[in-house]
Amino acid sequence: MSFNQESFNPELCRNESEVESKLIVQYLLPKLGYTPETWHQEVGLGNIRLDFLAFTMQMGPFVSGKNSPPGVVMEAKHPKQNLNNHVPRLRYYLTSLDVRYGLLTNGKEIRIYENNQDDILIIFQCLGEEIAIYIDEIRGLIGRDALHLPELKPLNLSQSEIIDNNASISTISNISTIPNGPAISIIENQTIENRTIETPIIETPIIRTTAIETPTIKTPRQDIMKSIAIYHNKGGVGKTTVAINLAAALRKKGKRVLLIDIDSQANSTFAAGLVKFQFDEDDDLVENNVYHILESGDFNFIPDLAKESQYFNNPEIDVIPSHITLIEYQEKLNKIGASRTRLISKLKKVEGNYDIVIIDTPPSRDLYAEVALIAADYLIIPSDLKPFANQGLPTVKNFIGEVNEYREAISKAPLEILGVLPSKVSTNYKFLESTFPKQRQVIIDKYKLPLMDAVIYERTALSQCLNKTLMIGELEYPDPKSIIKFAEEIEKTAQQSAMEFDMLAKEVLKKIG
Repeated sequence: MSFNQESFNPELCRNESEVESKLIVQYLLPKLGYTPETWHQEVGLGNIRLDFLAFTMQMGPFVSGKNSPPGVVMEAKHPKQNLNNHVPRLRYYLTSLDVRYGLLTNGKEIRIYENNQDDILIIFQCLGEEIAIYIDEIRGLIGRDALHLPELKPLNLSQSEIIDNNASISTISNISTIPNGPAISIIENQTIENRTIETPIIETPIIRTTAIETPTIKTPRQDIMKSIAIYHNKGGVGKTTVAINLAAALRKKGKRVLLIDIDSQANSTFAAGLVKFQFDEDDDLVENNVYHILESGDFNFIPDLAKESQYFNNPEIDVIPSHITLIEYQEKLNKIGASRTRLISKLKKVEGNYDIVIIDTPPSRDLYAEVALIAADYLIIPSDLKPFANQGLPTVKNFIGEVNEYREAISKAPLEILGVLPSKVSTNYKFLESTFPKQRQVIIDKYKLPLMDAVIYERTALSQCLNKTLMIGELEYPDPKSIIKFAEEIEKTAQQSAMEFDMLAKEVLKKIG
């Protein structure tokens, strides 16, 4: 295929490399007016890796602090891949880098998205075989001459952060990539010029538009403290991992966060660095934990019991710790009807102190789980989407129904389910291509539950950060870290997991207003 070819045949693209070389490099970039001096391939920006970044003017080597001109991100995928699965990643790239436009293609389909700061909207879409027909329209959107956008914030890139388009194959192959977990597309089942997209891979005539309206998300509790319970009655699905690292990611975004551990296993308490003692007589949590919040309405308030996490995150978060003794106190609390609402009343007293409360719950239908779901405004259900976890979802739904009856009796709005969060998901490519999409669809079709866009993959770093230890003399003390701090200060290979929790935090903030 020559550079000046007027048409493009998507059948020539049999893999991702050919989509990059034959569609983007040999056809699209020249047609849009970009010369080899104005675009870069395999661009590394911190923990972000872009396929292509094209600029509006010729650029020599990047100099730290020198402003870059407006540009467009281009991402190429394998022809067999569903582009819907890659929208969340493109959204992260555009919003993180403050780039206005992004092109996403698998050769068979071309999409252009526009960043409106909080989300991205699809503004153009066509089949690969029709790209020559609409090349003028594409040029008018993201062509080099069209991208004179003074309102954009410039990117500040250093020479060391760019992997040049002339990099060798061996160099490029060493760049770490992040499995592209399937997610619900932001354009799924939305109307475009009075027509509806329903199929995940385009097999219908051209559907184009100047914008897509995203659904209006209800935010009835704006401008007040929001409480989110992390609950599933199946253990081992990553519930504590989600609770502590979501809290850390939200704190990193400037939110004032309180983490409440109401599980007798006290895993979140441990993860936050509050278990620093080696012997029972040094246990400073046995008389200062979440039980004492519930035992009386007259004393032991949240400011009295909240502890700051210890070297866990930067900045740290406040934690109401748990303790193994919760098990023996449960029968006593069950006999006190008011114990179910004491967490609500005590949280109301600190509404001005926190923006978000994360509640880590036990994997059961006991009193403590009930207290958590009564107190929370929202619910996230972490799940590995495997059969045993799925079999527990009807029980979860029934439990929520019972809790909502109680909430109605105390004039509290029903618990709002943010969604089932895929967690501990394998990064195996074949699994992600075949099994995982089916697992996701089961949640929607069979269990009638919403599904979150974010995906938390199973990675070694997530266990490493929680199992760090510190030697003091001859004694070994736990020294756990959030995945956010672990990635920033200790282990750069944890950046992929940190980015996943950053994406989860963004989704949560959007959904809760």
